[in-house]
Amino acid sequence: MLRHLSIRDIVLIDRADLSFGPGLSTLTGETGAGKSILLDAFGLALGARSHAGLVRRGAEKASITAIFDVNTTPPLKKLLDKHEISINRDEELILRRIVGIEGRSGAFLNDQPISIGLLRQIGDALVEIHGQFERFSLAEPANQRRALDAFAGIGDDRSIVAKHFRTWHEAMARLNDAQEVMSMSAEKADGLRAALKELDLLDPQSGEEATLSSRRQILQNAGRLAETLNAATESLMGEDGAENMLQRATGRLVRDDEISGGRLGPIIAAIDKSSAELAEAIQELNSVAHALDADTGEIELVEERLFAILAAARRHQVGADELPAFRESLSSRLATIDGYDDNLSALTKDVEAARRAYCVAAEELSQARQKAAKELDAKITREFEPLKLDNARLVTNVRPLDEGDWTELGIDAVSFYVSTNPGAEPGPLGRIASGGELSRFMLALKVVLAGTSGARTIVFDEVDTGIGGATAKAVGERLAKLADAGGKQQILVVTHSPQVAASAEEHLRVEKRTNGKAGEKTVTTNVVRLDAAERREEIARMLSGADITDEARAAADKLMDRDRIASDVTA
Repeated sequence: MLRHLSIRDIVLIDRADLSFGPGLSTLTGETGAGKSILLDAFGLALGARSHAGLVRRGAEKASITAIFDVNTTPPLKKLLDKHEISINRDEELILRRIVGIEGRSGAFLNDQPISIGLLRQIGDALVEIHGQFERFSLAEPANQRRALDAFAGIGDDRSIVAKHFRTWHEAMARLNDAQEVMSMSAEKADGLRAALKELDLLDPQSGEEATLSSRRQILQNAGRLAETLNAATESLMGEDGAENMLQRATGRLVRDDEISGGRLGPIIAAIDKSSAELAEAIQELNSVAHALDADTGEIELVEERLFAILAAARRHQVGADELPAFRESLSSRLATIDGYDDNLSALTKDVEAARRAYCVAAEELSQARQKAAKELDAKITREFEPLKLDNARLVTNVRPLDEGDWTELGIDAVSFYVSTNPGAEPGPLGRIASGGELSRFMLALKVVLAGTSGARTIVFDEVDTGIGGATAKAVGERLAKLADAGGKQQILVVTHSPQVAASAEEHLRVEKRTNGKAGEKTVTTNVVRLDAAERREEIARMLSGADITDEARAAADKLMDRDRIASDVTA
């Protein structure tokens, strides 16, 4: 969970260092004080999109650091293992984001650079955010199936269904391709056969174009090569050539070797070696010269072959080296046509087998959804009573889709239906509930679904909008209960409700301050951790407005439990 948040030069925030513990913490402040800036900064550390406007005026860059404990959840551990990132159990998980004035940003994990995409995935595994502007997203049918699956914890089952779906559709694609080929007219099939016959006669080989081009170049320059070979032969074998000169030198050295005391032996041996290599060179010259003499008229044959290969490549719109593969492709297509019945039958069986496998997996997924739907309905219904929705009920409708609408997500459509009055027929969530009811429905859903992502830090951004009084008090109590999970859950709530704020263990206030002299004033946003007395004043302000009355303070004491507050203040 989140332990520390450090913010530097984000919009109006010059510097902020915040520490967090488990349980429920609330964040309050007047409208426009900068609560949204604080959340935007936190979002940057979790991989949200950045832009130059986030950097505080006059600063060169902005930075945000979020430090989490290392008790990694299974999804996070799986993600880190996938990217071969090793974190020791006694090591903190430090996410850092730096944004420059030009808008470019960098992401770091424990001071090692990572991609923004990976930072976002890590952030999603660490923190679950429910915002006020997305509170109606669960009223959209597209998100209701995802919410039910998250509650049911059937991600692995969905992956299996998705795999079978892809296998099935790949098999259908192969069958459709084969059927398309089979439907070719006899004229097209004849055209394939004619093209294949031509290529069979030509019999092109991979790399043949380069070989022929090289041979053609040699033959085109045969005259010049012959002159070069003759001149070289004369230099080596002529009367004053190297061969005779080496022989004469060897004869003289051998004659006087005895009187040199054997000192000429190594020289004679070296000349003998040179003579042997010279003989090999002369033999190779003769071989090349003989080949040139024997290749008279070959250039026409080479050019004819080269031009035939290039013409075939142009005709079939492939590279010359691709002709052998293209020939195999034609042969395969014709084999498919010729083996129509057997091939089509085999592909049809593949499709049927893949469809059966998908249906079995999708049916198991559907049953898991139906079971989870009943559990979800029961849990959410229990949440309605403290939210003053005593007569409301939720029905999670899991209905089968037509086969044409089956997808990687399965064979079901999931819809949240509600009724708000006894005996009333349930209807779609977004249509039946009023604005205030919908806010409470959304909160009940979020409370039940909170933590389904595996994240141990959950942020609620003004999800209590539209409620007050006893209902708001019940909301605060419910959030506090949700946070009371043996020190393993951390709930952060941005709220305008004094009842919700009074339920928290920790209370932070966001306030806007004006600094400097007239004409040079600057506005900054600060975050202050409140003690017991300051909390009472803040909650009293939330109850009465700017002019805090004794009645508001008394009401704040009542909300916060007078005896506990009094002892805290005295201490």
